Amino acid sequence: MSAPTIPAEKTRLTREEINRKQKEYIFPSVTNYFADPLPIDHGLMQHVWDVEGKKYLDFFGGIVTISVGHCNPRVISRTKAQIGRLQHVSTCFPNEPMVTLAEKLAQITPGTLKKSFFTNSGTEANETAIQSARMHTGNFEVIALRHGYSGRSSLARGLNGMSTWRRGTIEVGIVHAMNPYCYRCPLGLKYPDCGVACAKDIENTIQFSTSGRIAAFLAEPIQGVAGFVTPPKEYFKMAFSIVKQYGGDFIADEVQTGWGRTGRKWFGIEHWEVEPDIITAAKGMGNGVPIGLTIAKPEIADSLQGLTISTFGGNPVTCATAKAVIDVIEEDDLRNNAAEVGAYFRNKLEELQEKYPLIGDVRGMGLMQALELVEDRATKQPSPAGTITLMEEARKRGLLLGKGGFYGNVIRMSPPLNISKADVDEAVRILDESFAAANV
Repeated sequence: MSAPTIPAEKTRLTREEINRKQKEYIFPSVTNYFADPLPIDHGLMQHVWDVEGKKYLDFFGGIVTISVGHCNPRVISRTKAQIGRLQHVSTCFPNEPMVTLAEKLAQITPGTLKKSFFTNSGTEANETAIQSARMHTGNFEVIALRHGYSGRSSLARGLNGMSTWRRGTIEVGIVHAMNPYCYRCPLGLKYPDCGVACAKDIENTIQFSTSGRIAAFLAEPIQGVAGFVTPPKEYFKMAFSIVKQYGGDFIADEVQTGWGRTGRKWFGIEHWEVEPDIITAAKGMGNGVPIGLTIAKPEIADSLQGLTISTFGGNPVTCATAKAVIDVIEEDDLRNNAAEVGAYFRNKLEELQEKYPLIGDVRGMGLMQALELVEDRATKQPSPAGTITLMEEARKRGLLLGKGGFYGNVIRMSPPLNISKADVDEAVRILDESFAAANV
């Protein structure tokens, strides 16, 4: 597919000018990839172009957000149509796109989830979920997981299970249990002989670090920022049983795993055969348009008492866009495409693992795949330097990758769900060349 036609403008900033203004006017805590930041100018489906016209195959999709392709014509046509009809009314007035989307969500979410609360981001969605669970259960304390990531507000930072994402906040009532990180098991055990001891730690955490009654357990079905840490198949069933025993609501944070990303299913938690009490979502739901979702069982939604408003929550433009995204995923059978192309991708990545000792672990599901890079496979010493070098080499060759993990040593890949095996072949070819050139 050729590059989209971009309307001419009188003046366009150069790469150097954009990067200079970024440094001068934007908070320095806003992180950029690459030693020389890469200003993106436009995109179409699985490709983006920088301001100098170089084309890139995007295999990170705006941090697991571009679910059906950059500027997908079938989506943005409906976005534009809604902008021309009604752009904003706030939650004080119901609107057709909002209720239409909410009805569709009640049909495709697992179990008896039915009532939605719309916001602007995954952070706000998780805030709403915790507030709802606290009011529903009458309890206050929350169990989150080590290595988890829930957002950037004060409460969400308290939920985060990595020190690098918790600075500048003090939150009470949140404790962290071990996460199911088999490659770096904190107990030094091996699956399946371990008996999934990390799940049993949830009960220990409740018994020794809380009052014994909890409001909620919140977890990502696959931990995103952690580096796509994928649990054993038994983990969430065991976790669900423990959470219910101690009075809590089970919250599945699907901000990164939702909307078919993991293959076959709409939501990641469905692979683990657990019906959550609340699901939170964002990112791929809007394909780049800001939207957050908290969908809950009716009795939980009804328990959120007091006046509340979300100025931009339920915005007709974002809701119309999200409904268009869901329609494209259904019409093009992208959940199955994510599974099939994802399996093909996984096999290719495992072939690279056999070739390059730098790759310590390959993990993920569907089109959510990761490579953990290590200096030595025996010691599993992280290789953040190798990760940086690899990303730079891939950039030179026209491939964009993501990064994650507590040590910054995990390559994260989450391309649009409508990529083909030919796109995978191109990405793997570039990865192969990049690993060879990295020489670390």
